[in-house]
Amino acid sequence: MGTHDGHRGRMKQEFLQGGLSAFSEVRALELLLFYSRLQGDVNPTAHALLDTFGTLAGVLDAEPEQLLTVPGVGENTAVLLKLVPALAAKYLASRTDPDTIVRSARDLYEIFSPCFFGARNEMSFLACFDSKLKLLGVRKLSEGTPLGTDIGVRQIAAAALALNATAVVLAHNHPSGLASPSDEDISTTRYVHEVLRKLDITLYDHVILADDDMVSLRDSGYFLAFY
Repeated sequence: MGTHDGHRGRMKQEFLQGGLSAFSEVRALELLLFYSRLQGDVNPTAHALLDTFGTLAGVLDAEPEQLLTVPGVGENTAVLLKLVPALAAKYLASRTDPDTIVRSARDLYEIFSPCFFGARNEMSFLACFDSKLKLLGVRKLSEGTPLGTDIGVRQIAAAALALNATAVVLAHNHPSGLASPSDEDISTTRYVHEVLRKLDITLYDHVILADDDMVSLRDSGYFLAFY
């Protein structure tokens, strides 16, 4: 067993016994890189990645072509780094109970937060419910740029009708980190509400997520003007 093999074994045991709480970002990244480069010292590559992208989040958010410009990063490493946030989002989504019944905005946060995990662009999703507000399914509507995304009312109606929903909740994110609704968000909500009402479908809420924050337009009083 070589020096690096012993180092790898010790780091693996440290993680298994205590998790990542005592790991710096560079050591956590080094541990991950063990699984894309099975031999050798990956510490310099971990440092190079953090020097290039600033933080662990910056590394995991980087595009594959950007990762490949870093010395020591090949296709396997780029795939592994992009797999981590994608797999984490899948994991969070799989914990959503399909029998969820919405009773508060907190329930909506639990439904939608996995959808926007690690998102760099603005996206929109639609959650569909029956008359008792039992979750029927969540559908992705659109993905745009960090500055905005288009929300098509026909696509919303089609998704709701396909699941035989009687109520829906629209959700989108603000990658800027501020969950406050814009004038355009409010006007879009009004328009979607009016169209869906003609189809006997209730727009129950429109929520905006940013980082760990969420704003419910229903709870904020904006829906009062729609009736």
